Amino acid sequence: MGDPFVTAAVAAAVEVGNRFHLPTEFPEVLATRSNVLVRLGAIVARVPATTLVARPEVQRSLVREVALSSFLQRRDAPVVPPFESPGPHLARDLPVTLWRFTRHDPDHVFSPAEVAWSLAELHAALREFPDELDAPGPLVEARSWVERLALPAELADELAAAEAALPATSGRPLHGDAHPGNLLATASGPRWIDFEDTWRGPVAWDLACLVAAPQPDGRAAADAYPHGPDPDELAPWVRLRELFAVCWRFVVARRFPGRLPDAHAGLRRFQAARGPR
Repeated sequence: MGDPFVTAAVAAAVEVGNRFHLPTEFPEVLATRSNVLVRLGAIVARVPATTLVARPEVQRSLVREVALSSFLQRRDAPVVPPFESPGPHLARDLPVTLWRFTRHDPDHVFSPAEVAWSLAELHAALREFPDELDAPGPLVEARSWVERLALPAELADELAAAEAALPATSGRPLHGDAHPGNLLATASGPRWIDFEDTWRGPVAWDLACLVAAPQPDGRAAADAYPHGPDPDELAPWVRLRELFAVCWRFVVARRFPGRLPDAHAGLRRFQAARGPR
């Protein structure tokens, strides 16, 4: 039996593609996780999947993503550009956004310095973004999952402890999910994608996304970021990022119930690494 999220997403992508006279005869599914990515010739349709579970008002995050990416494209920032009519377009009750297909090397491994400097370039462009970002940020969003999806009560306690450990900081527009998996190696250089988690917060959050990513050079990339926070300042944000990832596993398990044991195992590992309070 096929994944109903993917089936519905492909149908929605094809419907939107037909509106813009895109080649829809042979849609190519590129990804099926948080979002379903469907290539239609030179355009990629992006349709929410697991994010539908995470965000009842998912269209708001897509509107933010399109606005931010369009702004960054105009500033020649290192991003993958949206289509000239990016959306979100509604089809079969699903929001669909359209992006330029960008060839890249999926096997390329960026050096820590490349990651750090491309992120710094992105942050410099983001500083000029004129609009307010009404995004909730990781703490608020994770709490909403615990309450709305009836996740383990322990997660609420862990989130409270993580919040208490955070220093007071000023906010600025961030990528929001700045791990190397969202950085493409293109012929034009590194290009960032996936701004649906953007919010106003400290640079330390984006750097924590690097450190907590499941690849070996995240800490080195954070260390190479120009004028970034020291490891002690970064530590509570890394801890929050790790906890956010644990919460996300439980969200994924609502779509794929067979992954619930893995989510509980992730929570136990997080608690064991923290040690007794």
